[in-house]
Amino acid sequence: MSGMRWGHRSSDSRRALAITAALAAVATVAWANGAKLVVSWKNPAYSGAQPKRVLVTGMSEDPAIRADFEDDMAAAIAKDGVEVIPGNHILLRPDSPEMDENYLKGQIRDHKIDAVLTTRMIRVDKSQTYISGPSYVVPFTYYNTFWGYYGTVYRQVYTPGYLRHDTTVRIETNFYSTAGESGELIWTGTSETFNPSSAKKMIDGVVKTIAKEFKKKGIL
Repeated sequence: MSGMRWGHRSSDSRRALAITAALAAVATVAWANGAKLVVSWKNPAYSGAQPKRVLVTGMSEDPAIRADFEDDMAAAIAKDGVEVIPGNHILLRPDSPEMDENYLKGQIRDHKIDAVLTTRMIRVDKSQTYISGPSYVVPFTYYNTFWGYYGTVYRQVYTPGYLRHDTTVRIETNFYSTAGESGELIWTGTSETFNPSSAKKMIDGVVKTIAKEFKKKGIL
């Protein structure tokens, strides 16, 4: 009979663990794919005119990801009086780590670009967290007998925890004026995305976050 009772308790414990895991999964999904700004800085010394023709460039070796970001960001920050051009519409960028600075300057000049928004991934952090199984509050007196002790410890041993794997992606976005010779920084921001389920979802989160911040800070 004692064995049957322990088996029943162990089953209850497994169900409790399953519920705990499910709740943790829901919480992870709620955080995933959204981006949050951890850095947002507007240059207080910038005194130039508000840009009217902006180029959006994404720094990624994957042309499809780069184009998706540029198209989505351009659409998100464009507004009346401000034209935003995705980099893939006017820039030829072969698969090479070398940049032709003269070509880029020529395109910016020829298309009358007065500001550039550029984004790159700066870090990917991977971590794992041990999530323990359900714990029990048991009076100290359970040590007094073998059956009390063994029955309690049995439940804990057979209610194992699990490992949760998390990924945090950090993205840097800079906004420069091209009116001067060197390209003055207007604004910089760093965003983090927790457990993105896909590149597209990550892009959506970053785009929405940056567009919201631009509106809030009056960048455009």
